[in-house]
Amino acid sequence: MTKDSKVWLITGASRGMGKDFAQAALNNGDKVVVTARKVEKLDQAFEDADNLLKVSLDVTDADSITTALKKAINKFGQIDILLNSAGNFYGGYFEEISPQQMRAQFETNVFGTMSLTRSVLPIMRKQRSGHIITLSSSAGLAGFEFNSAYSASKFALEGWMEALVPELAPFNIKLTIVEPGFFRSEFLTKNSTKFGDIEIADYTERSKKYQDFFIEQNGKQPGNPKKLAKALVQIGHEDNPPVHFVAGEDAIGAAEDKIKKLQADIDRYRNISTDMSFD
Repeated sequence: MTKDSKVWLITGASRGMGKDFAQAALNNGDKVVVTARKVEKLDQAFEDADNLLKVSLDVTDADSITTALKKAINKFGQIDILLNSAGNFYGGYFEEISPQQMRAQFETNVFGTMSLTRSVLPIMRKQRSGHIITLSSSAGLAGFEFNSAYSASKFALEGWMEALVPELAPFNIKLTIVEPGFFRSEFLTKNSTKFGDIEIADYTERSKKYQDFFIEQNGKQPGNPKKLAKALVQIGHEDNPPVHFVAGEDAIGAAEDKIKKLQADIDRYRNISTDMSFD
């Protein structure tokens, strides 16, 4: 192990980008707790190693979280970096997404992430150090058509993480929100992507085009997950990591377009907006 090796806990590590993130940390000489709902899938993804712990973890199950963290602490004694990588995607126009699907979108992406983080924070506060890295999306910076449920969940993560920055600063706990664009992962596979349950004629044609687009894009996304993984390991070892890491040229383009449009709206109504105080 390198002198400054870190202990990572990574969710959704049995496949996709979560697996790449874990492998990059291991290649760097760090210690890694890889988690997934089924340990058997972790056994298929990783060979046993002294600096690796495979743990079953369901972020929507409080008992599962408690058990997993006990095993992590028993093995490595601390958690330096929590990487919230687990998530899913419900695609569709807002009226096509059932209330049950909307809740399911938030249950994993938001409430599951919050529940695990809530349980890890006492460990980090006791250490007076730590770094929480949460995978958001360019859809967490700008709302995109056919992404209302997903964008809503990622916007929620963004606001929550930004609020945590000053809350946790006194404990030397850093936070980073990762906003990737299209990366060639398993994100658009059937295991990670679901479409709306409700059929509405007014949306049918447009909805079919977007479903076909996402299916077609699977495996052709421009972003290289291994490069993103390497970047996150670098950021995880920085003393002053960024609050926002916008990853990929397409994500930078979306962020800059959002900034431009927001600034235009501010400027357009500046005179009215700045005249809101009592006379």
